[in-house]
Order: sequence, then C-alpha cells, then structure tokens
Amino acid sequence: MQDIKNITIKKKSGFKKLLAWRNEPPRNSFRRLDPEPPERRRRLRFILPVIACLLAAYPLFHLLVSAGNALSSVSRTPVPKEPASAKADGDNSFRLARELLSSSAFDGNRYRAGRPDGSTIYYAINPELQERVRKVMAENRVPYGVFVAVEPKTGRILAIAAHSESDAAWEAQAPYNLYPMASLFKIVTAAAALEQRKVTPETVMPFRGRLTSENPRYWEAGPRHGNQEMDLTTAMGKSVNPVFGRLASNVGKEGILSGMERFGFNQSLLPGEPILSSCGSTPQDDADLKRLGAGLCKEVKVSPLYAALMMAAVANKGVMLQPQLASEIRGSEGKLLYSGEPRQVRRVVSPETADQLSKMMSTTVSQGTSRKVFRDRRGRPKLAAVDIAAKTGSITGIDPPGHYSWFAAYAPINDPQIALAALVINGAKWRIKASLLGEQALEAFFR
Repeated sequence: MQDIKNITIKKKSGFKKLLAWRNEPPRNSFRRLDPEPPERRRRLRFILPVIACLLAAYPLFHLLVSAGNALSSVSRTPVPKEPASAKADGDNSFRLARELLSSSAFDGNRYRAGRPDGSTIYYAINPELQERVRKVMAENRVPYGVFVAVEPKTGRILAIAAHSESDAAWEAQAPYNLYPMASLFKIVTAAAALEQRKVTPETVMPFRGRLTSENPRYWEAGPRHGNQEMDLTTAMGKSVNPVFGRLASNVGKEGILSGMERFGFNQSLLPGEPILSSCGSTPQDDADLKRLGAGLCKEVKVSPLYAALMMAAVANKGVMLQPQLASEIRGSEGKLLYSGEPRQVRRVVSPETADQLSKMMSTTVSQGTSRKVFRDRRGRPKLAAVDIAAKTGSITGIDPPGHYSWFAAYAPINDPQIALAALVINGAKWRIKASLLGEQALEAFFR
C-alpha cells in the first residue's frame, strides 16, 4: 500500500530530473539558511585547485631543495677557523713557543721552530747558556735537574732546560711543575719584614740552636747567657733557620700571608701560560709560623720558572714581568706577527725593599752557603768581577723522591742582566748541588 506522499506527488521523468536537479531544493528536512554568494563561489573555483596543486607539488619541491643544499655543501670547501690558542699574539706566544721548543733547532744565530701554518717562531734563548747547562746536567748524570734563566728587564727567557737519568718523560714539564720551595722562602720572609719597616739588613737577631735547626722549640733567645746573635744580611747568606723563624714570628701571621700574596702565592698570575701557581699553607700556630718563615714547610711549593721570575722581579726593582719564550714570530712570507715587548705582571716589593734584599743576598756567594762552589782550588773567586745576589735551599721531597737542592740568583747586582733558578734532585748518591749548575751557567753567560 502506498503512503500519502507517493500518491500526491507526480513523478518526473529521468530527463527532467537531470535538467532540474540544481534548482530543486533538497528533499530532506535540512535547508541552507544563508546560501553562499555566487561571487565567492567563483573565486573558490579558481583558488582551491591552485592550493591543491601546490600541496601536491610540495614533496617534490622539498626534495629538489634538499638535493641542492647537499650538492652545495659537497662542492663548497669549508675554511676552518683558527682556534684562539693558535694565534700568534702576546697572550699565546709563550704557549706556542713551549709546544715547539723540543723541535726547535739552532740556525747559527738563534733557536727557531716552524709552525704547521708556515710561520716561524724565533726564541729568545741564549745558545751558549742553554748548551752549557744541558751539558753540565748530562755529564753529571743528575737524577732530576732543571734550569731556567730570565732577563730581568725584559722578561725574555734566556735558557730553559731539564734532564733526568731516572725518568726522561719528567723533563717536558719539569720547569713548570711545583716543588718544595725550601729556604728560598726566606726571601719572602725578609721582604715581609722589610716592607713593614720593622727591620733593616743590619738588624741583629738573638737566637738559640744550631744554624740548621728544624725545631722551633729551641730557637727562642733566653734571658741568660748562651744566646747567639747574627745580623740579617749574614743570616740570609748562611740561611740560618732560627733567625728567619723568629723573624716570621715577629712579623706575625697576617704580615707573612700578606707578603705571600704580594709574591703571588695561591693566585693565577699568568693567564694562558703553563705555569702552575705557587702554593702555600696557612700556619695554625706560632710554631707553624716559624717553620714557614724558615722555609721548612713542605707544603709551600714553587716552579723553577716562577722562582726565576721572582728573582728577576727583585732584580728589576720589585717589578715582575711576563715571561717571553719567543722573541718574535713571523709569517710564511716573513711578515712580523709578534714581537716581544716587556709587560708588567705585578709589583712584589718596593724599590727600597728590593735594594735591601739585594744587599742581604749578596753574602750567599761571598761568605755563605755557596762560597765554596764559587771559589777555585786556591780559594780565589771564579767570577770576581761580577757581584752576585743569590739564595740556596735544601729539603727532602717525594715527587719525585729525593733531596732537593735549590740555587736562585741574579747578576750583576747593580745592573742585572740575568736571573736564574736551578733545581737538582739527588738520590741516595749525590751527583751535584744546584749551586754548581748555577755557577756554571753564570760563568758561561759572563765569559
């Protein structure tokens, strides 16, 4: 049975349906309330196909762009930037010269070494001095030995050499590593006291105990007879422990620590340079302070290079200069890339204190701990025409194990041309003292 709708609506032919389908409203119950304007529909007829084409073509376009970039990157030769550490300037010249020092060669005039970029490093090293200290250490077969010399007024390194019969690998870093400072620290103690104007080189100090005593309990002067007395100048030359231990106690803990700070202990002094900072400990009581002032504290350490710089600073009226291993660096075509110029690092003491320290250290060679080394078999001075300020040190150590012998000096006192530090570490059988190495170096330099 047909429903009412099929009875009342007249059927249309198929052909008429095809002609009238657009104008005929939909036969469902939903009607469009606001039909789309004809103009917008015409625009969409063009825009939508274009968007569809772009979307379809995007994968192909992306593939072509990627391939182009890949080809471009292959054909383009990258130019690597030179690292800052490789540039030849004042901040990196020491490091560059140090890295190539072992491969340097003497060209008949000076030492030089070629760099991978075609430039050439010319060293400030004095050939005669360098070869003499190398020869002395090798001929005496020292277990461990290192030598550094500096020109006080410029900071140029005149010699830097190391030798070891026990461990050849030790030699490369030997000038820059830290070792117990021993009695070289007496220079810091004296400088701190002189800067406070508490003493002069002529000040006489009473004390008890042997000159080499290492126990502060026996150093204090008593109220009765039996005390010894010695002026600071003589005590420096003979390296008298009780005198400088008592002097440190008189200066006080803060005064000694202040003196250490001025000399650069526990500080990074030379950025970019392979020089370890000198280190020192803080005394816990008066006995510790006395041992520190006398140079008996094994925790106070310094590198041979820095010991030479310290001596050069005193020689240079208290001004420390930056060390220069390279005198100049030239490019592959001979263009000057770097030329060493004196650069101040810091002032360690006043000019007046520097002069007083010079006077105190002048007795080391003339009547102190190095007197015999600087005399021939008849007792005559080997370098009679050269006034030398010097200080020795002696202590046992464990890295490397052995007995540490120091010699630091500069000369001539009135017009310093060289400052040096020598360290020799002997085993059970002694080879030579550092003072012999220093004497041979000064003899080669001034003759």
